[in-house]
Amino acid sequence: MSAIAISYEQPDWFKPLFAELQKRNIPFETTNPTKHFFAIEGAKPAFDLFFNRMSPSAYLRDGIQGTFYTLNYLKFLEAHGVRVINGYKAFTYETSKALQLLLLEKLGISYPKSRVVNHSSQIENAADGLRFPIVIKANIGGSGAGIEKFDSIEEVKLAVQENRVDFGIDHTALVQEFIPARGGYITRVETLGGKYLYGIRVYTNGESFNLCPADICQTTTGQDLVRNACALDAPKNGLKVEAFTPSAEIIANIERIVQESGIDVGGIEYIIDDRDGEVLYYDVNALSNFVADAVNVIGFNPHERLVDFLEEQLETVNGTETTYTKA
Repeated sequence: MSAIAISYEQPDWFKPLFAELQKRNIPFETTNPTKHFFAIEGAKPAFDLFFNRMSPSAYLRDGIQGTFYTLNYLKFLEAHGVRVINGYKAFTYETSKALQLLLLEKLGISYPKSRVVNHSSQIENAADGLRFPIVIKANIGGSGAGIEKFDSIEEVKLAVQENRVDFGIDHTALVQEFIPARGGYITRVETLGGKYLYGIRVYTNGESFNLCPADICQTTTGQDLVRNACALDAPKNGLKVEAFTPSAEIIANIERIVQESGIDVGGIEYIIDDRDGEVLYYDVNALSNFVADAVNVIGFNPHERLVDFLEEQLETVNGTETTYTKA
């Protein structure tokens, strides 16, 4: 029997996690949430811990069926008392940018001014009162997919007329102010167990919305990074990164977000609005890919901390200390 079941579909992102589990001789099994089934009357599965690593961006990899299915399967597991890392509540937020912003509104945490629409006929009215440029982003995206920038209402009208607006797999979209990034960077903070783990500044040209940490190819000093995935396009994405520790206030806000959303392992992104210096939080990620070549960027291997956390959760589930022989 495997102690841990890990559900994932992207073939490269989680290799460092698997390597650390194998190093410690911790038994685990994997499942593909895009090709899976369960019986409604089925008994509790044999594994002790279920780690949900399903990505909403799976629809870009012929895995569209995995997203909503996973919500159902997580409910099944939790109904049977299985300890799920990034469970139903967390994945609900992962699969809705609108719910993420509603959470920020509830918590009194600043975010880009936004509207939620479900039909292209509503976009023009929704854009009224927003400062241009704006972005229209699919409610369920991932890796920057389904986001387009518009500099004027005329550009918006033309896109609507030509049916070029991507509403994504749940036919819902956000109409949102585009935030010019002070310093040319956004900040991503990774959390583990509801607490701050590390922060990074990601530098971009302002036109790319794919800020996957595992895909970053250089440090700000020009050092090439060994990436977890997508190595073929490494010279093309232009993303650079450096370690950064945010203020205590920002860390406290981020910990509130992940604790309220039930995210065990996740990253929060924020940006400083170059127009007025306001800190705006804009993305809540329950599927957290750690930065590429982390030791060279932040000085430690976050996958070691992650497996420490998984071991702690196993001990809690089993009610005893679980000992595995490290290689």
